[in-house]
Amino acid sequence: MVRRQLIEPTLVIATHNKGKLVEIDALMRPFGIACVSAGDKGVSEPEETGATFEANAELKALHSARATGLPALADDSGLCVPALDGDPGIYSARWAGPAKDFGFAMRKVEAALAAKGASDRRGFFVACLTLAWPDGHCETFRGEVHGTLAWPPRGDRGFGYDPMFVAEGETLTFGEMEPARKHAMSHRARAFDLLTAACLSGRAR
Repeated sequence: MVRRQLIEPTLVIATHNKGKLVEIDALMRPFGIACVSAGDKGVSEPEETGATFEANAELKALHSARATGLPALADDSGLCVPALDGDPGIYSARWAGPAKDFGFAMRKVEAALAAKGASDRRGFFVACLTLAWPDGHCETFRGEVHGTLAWPPRGDRGFGYDPMFVAEGETLTFGEMEPARKHAMSHRARAFDLLTAACLSGRAR
């Protein structure tokens, strides 16, 4: 299957989340791609009606691409906890409530594990990245990183559920790690590696 190459110099990042924008911009910068957020372009956030990370990433990317006339990159990501039947999963942001309080969301995860009496503290982050063009073409890539859930949360780096997640083979949470170290092993980085090989192979780093 032939993947479409990203040849345009500017890319809309389909998010209003500053943490995601910073991470994705850092990944794109070596390719000479100028990133701008959907929020800075005045693009609204569409309702995430998909049943999978892939579907939500695609609808967000297409929404921004069609609204701006530029290629757009969307990320849909979340924390999946097997002991909670995969929750919060695609609803990870919604668990943070309207105030997007991830301290609240992490307490909610811990309370749900306690309510189940779960000793299984495995968890994994999923990130799906979709590149979309205004003509409707999409390329989607999925990355995962597995680990365990720490309590109480540790560290004030990163964002989302990072302070309660310890990747396999590590002792620090993503909230404690130096950003460069986290970026090198994160679910988003793994999805980006796939995207790079498929759609950015023609661009000099």
